[in-house]
Amino acid sequence: MNKDEQKFKIFTGFKPAGDQGKAIELLDTGLKKGMRHQTLLGVTGSGKTFTAANIIYHVQKPTLVIAHNKTLAAQLAQEYKEFFPENAVHYFVSYYDYYQPEAYIAHSDTYIEKEAQINEEIERLRHASTQALLSRKDVIIVASVSCIYGLGSPEEYQRVNLKLSKGEKTDRAELIRKLIGIYFTRTTADLNPGSFRALGNTLEIMPVNERQIYRISFDTNAPSKKKENGDTLQLSQIISSISVIDPITRVVAREQDAFFLFPAKHFVTPENERARAIEDIKNELDLRLAVLKKEGKNIEAERLKRRTSYDLALIREVGYCNGIENYSRHFSGKKAGEAPDTLLSYFPHKADGSADFLTIIDESHVTVPQLNGMHAGDASRKKNLIDYGFRLPSAADNRPLKFDEFEKRIGLTIYTTATPGKFELEKCKKENGGQIVEQIIRPTGLIDPEIIIRPIISVKAKDSKDGKAYDGQIKDFIKETEIVIKKGFRAIATTLTKKMAEDLSEYLIEKKIKAKYLHSDIETLDRIQILTELRRGSFDVLVGVNLLREGLDLPEVALIGILDADKEGFLRSESALIQTIGRAARNVEGKVILYAENMTGSMQRAISETDRRRAIQIAYNTKHGITPKTIIKKINDITEQIQSEHQKTVTRLLDIDTATFKNDPKKIKVLIDEKKQQMEDAVEQLDFETAAILRDEIKMLIEKFGDEGKKTKKGKVKKPN
Repeated sequence: MNKDEQKFKIFTGFKPAGDQGKAIELLDTGLKKGMRHQTLLGVTGSGKTFTAANIIYHVQKPTLVIAHNKTLAAQLAQEYKEFFPENAVHYFVSYYDYYQPEAYIAHSDTYIEKEAQINEEIERLRHASTQALLSRKDVIIVASVSCIYGLGSPEEYQRVNLKLSKGEKTDRAELIRKLIGIYFTRTTADLNPGSFRALGNTLEIMPVNERQIYRISFDTNAPSKKKENGDTLQLSQIISSISVIDPITRVVAREQDAFFLFPAKHFVTPENERARAIEDIKNELDLRLAVLKKEGKNIEAERLKRRTSYDLALIREVGYCNGIENYSRHFSGKKAGEAPDTLLSYFPHKADGSADFLTIIDESHVTVPQLNGMHAGDASRKKNLIDYGFRLPSAADNRPLKFDEFEKRIGLTIYTTATPGKFELEKCKKENGGQIVEQIIRPTGLIDPEIIIRPIISVKAKDSKDGKAYDGQIKDFIKETEIVIKKGFRAIATTLTKKMAEDLSEYLIEKKIKAKYLHSDIETLDRIQILTELRRGSFDVLVGVNLLREGLDLPEVALIGILDADKEGFLRSESALIQTIGRAARNVEGKVILYAENMTGSMQRAISETDRRRAIQIAYNTKHGITPKTIIKKINDITEQIQSEHQKTVTRLLDIDTATFKNDPKKIKVLIDEKKQQMEDAVEQLDFETAAILRDEIKMLIEKFGDEGKKTKKGKVKKPN
């Protein structure tokens, strides 16, 4: 790849407007001066991501963007893909759909074994991220805090990659051994990422980071000689062609001269290193057993000996054991207490070891505390496991980075937020060689939403301060929601608990308002899909706790109801209120209702700051003759990249069928009956793949158009307080 191809090329169709030009200039100047810490204080809708994209373009360095949750990371990844369509933009988050860490609760003598469900598509995207970093310079990685968790050595990961070239002399059997050595799995069935199969004189390989097959064909006329027993020994074979094949249609997409194969796992250990690691683990076990016995902990000593000996036997025989990550320090050869390799290790560094990449910490007032808190929680859990003989002390080194280790591993950093925390304010002081750059003006002219305060409990006209009657917060929110829906917009309600979010969404459905809830129990891909459906108008009201605050770009939302706004605390702090209010700042008719009985300090400060920002924007609009307009933004969905081929097929069928029947419930019911018959026919013909696709489409059709009883719980829906 030549230098021109590796440059960041930004495509936006827009020029910086409002405060953006000034912010870009100040931040760029700060980076050129070597300012280690800068904060972009940008209000919601002011285009912080656009400003950050321009900075990346100016700096021309690989960039790590860190977000505090997977949903926001997905949205940012999609936005950066739009800004940099010709460059490598990747999404790196935890690949667990479900994760229950190993733990021991001493007071109840309860051992909890690790349980995990890995999302193979997200794992594929993680490999795509690391491979991009090791093979090109024009890379943007949008990551969650999983970027500070242990990952295999980048040096070893890169060292064992295979380059296969047309015309290359190689031994087919030896190539198969090499593939197995870098953790590819041999199969005779359909290929999945990280697997291969041998078919006659060809090998078909699906790299772990791609959804396409590479077919390696060998020349059958390679020289050979006879063995003593009369068998033919192939001295060498020549790769005659390399074809790229679509895994579904089996159509050859193209021919190419060469390609690289990286390992199917991030943790790569050479055979000689494995032998050394086993010996190191045995030595640590002996030392630890002596300590436990000296302390009179014979039960713990026996437990540790039995568990570790079993693990060593598995590692010796098959190269793997459950919980092998707890021995990662021995396999990597690192010293006790030394920081593990992480995604940060894959980014480029200068000769002196300092970071040679840009870091952008999005919604830093939330992300920084999260980065800071990861190590302590992990260390506390590991200490119990070590003290009670479930793990060796070296297990403590399988951990996330401490915050000071994280700071040492990043270089020039920009924090983006509408509400800087104490950390950013301190780090970015001028006397500390930093700066805070404000971006208050929205190029669209949109003004911060109108804020209205209404009582939580219903009030009669004679009892209210202004002589007006008010319904309670739920009835009032429903009344306001119905007005917004008639105008074609959406609404959001924020609650204090998950239970109330679920109850309120069910109550809204009972009142014939299409609603869904969103909180931390919802799986990653489902969260992204729910937000996409809200924007598309599949439902009208989204109810959540605090996942709706930072960074989510929802221009269709014109109303936000903040229930119990006067319950002072984390969810109703000044920062939380400002962030939530900002969700309605992308719509010209945006309005926020705070339901409260008392005016708290946080409410007062949030309202004052909102009023200040409104005044600045109004003055700018008046000066430049701008009439605010609601943002019109294309609806994209990163789940299309993360979904499996099965899921994509189901989604495509659903879109086609619902468009054909024009969302007519009566016609859809007939369609469902037809689909059920088709599914039964497919089962009879033993075509289980087609049956599974039809089954999942039927399920989605029923969820969208089926009986009301299938959308809500049986019986009367409980009315929330």
